[in-house]
Amino acid sequence: MQLYIYAKSGHNFGLDCVRRSAAVAFLLKEFNPILCTSDFRAGAYAKEYLEVKKYIPIDVISNLSNIMQKGDILIYDSNEVSQTLLNEIKKYCSKVYKVGDDIPYEVIHPLFLEKKSNQSIEKLFFYGDDDYNQNLFKISQDSLKHDLPLLFGHYFFLGSEKNYINSFSKIYDEEEYLECIKNTKYLLTGSLNTVLESIFCGNSPVLLKRNDKEYDENTIKKYNIPYIQEKSLDKLILEFNNIILNYPTLATIKPFNFDKISSEIQNIITT
Repeated sequence: MQLYIYAKSGHNFGLDCVRRSAAVAFLLKEFNPILCTSDFRAGAYAKEYLEVKKYIPIDVISNLSNIMQKGDILIYDSNEVSQTLLNEIKKYCSKVYKVGDDIPYEVIHPLFLEKKSNQSIEKLFFYGDDDYNQNLFKISQDSLKHDLPLLFGHYFFLGSEKNYINSFSKIYDEEEYLECIKNTKYLLTGSLNTVLESIFCGNSPVLLKRNDKEYDENTIKKYNIPYIQEKSLDKLILEFNNIILNYPTLATIKPFNFDKISSEIQNIITT
């Protein structure tokens, strides 16, 4: 029996599912899981930066039957699974877990708890990994030059850094994601998963509700996450700075206990 973990990914979705799934893979590493991503670059990223040992690119979750054996175990992080497809998956797999139901969205990779570097960033803006429609460029056109660095997105267009040098004080490369999130006190980001990672590190993030994204309101309320609706960059940063002045108390994210799932997987594998 083999454990597979599927993460929806791509230039329109970013790496939120991949980072969560990589955390799951690390926490269940005793079972030698294979991470399946919709985008080859996402799998390569997870291996290079998130300690994933094995990954396979696969177009869509419905194609998993081309590589899996009947009776294998699946954990998936995706909203593309219809009830009909889920019923078929459950017939094929010995056990199926969904991130967001059986495993919480708040599962964070232990790498985020490793000792921080000497680097300290007071404030940082991370729009997200993806910006296919270049909305960040649109809202930052004709903006003031702000004393705020920008962390570049993984799927931003090659060479588009020049679009932001007049709006931000510095641009961090996407390869610096882990260190930037760990070491930033006040983070403004359009990724709810990145917000959770920041909270897990003991930092103070603010969620930017992008107009092209949907967000889990229950998670926002559960952790008392402050948020801003997307608008012009100048107005965003003004509101961000105002929130920082009276930052709310956030709930603590507790590490998820995988003992029950580990025991179930172990029983299947050894049967």
